[in-house]
Amino acid sequence: MFIVRTQVRIKTPTRNQVGVKGKIKDMTRKKINDKRTKEYKEYMKSREKEWAESYPPKGLGDTVEKVLEATGVAKVAKFLLGEDCGCDERKEKLNKMFPYYKPLCLEEDEYNFLTEFFAKGSNQIKIQDQRDMLKIYNRVFRLKVPRTTTDCSSCVREMVGNLKRLYKEYED
Repeated sequence: MFIVRTQVRIKTPTRNQVGVKGKIKDMTRKKINDKRTKEYKEYMKSREKEWAESYPPKGLGDTVEKVLEATGVAKVAKFLLGEDCGCDERKEKLNKMFPYYKPLCLEEDEYNFLTEFFAKGSNQIKIQDQRDMLKIYNRVFRLKVPRTTTDCSSCVREMVGNLKRLYKEYED
């Protein structure tokens, strides 16, 4: 359920803004409760466009998606193959294979830490190791919003996997 609320605060409210007891009303936009409705789908499309414009492409998959949408091929594919035409999987795979960002180089102490960590072969990670890996990860991948420690196992697994791929490039 998506509800967007904005509160109007004015020093001297007008009659339309004053509630029954003199309090300022919440100006509430249209409630979108049901994901099957047309309003919900239109709302999500507009949000997706805003999100897509605010983030630069991650890799080749994002660029291919934009080209296919601009030429109209994406609409034809979705019409013929249905909503799940495999486009999202293709995009993610291409983004992983051909990313646009180039990570920074590991420093010597970071490389030594990762060597020790991956030599252990443990499937558990201590909180201090997670903090050290986050420092490396945030610096090397130049994140605008740095990651913080978490209990989310898939988030930690993704971070460790990315660092392991980067580490293996140094070994080759």
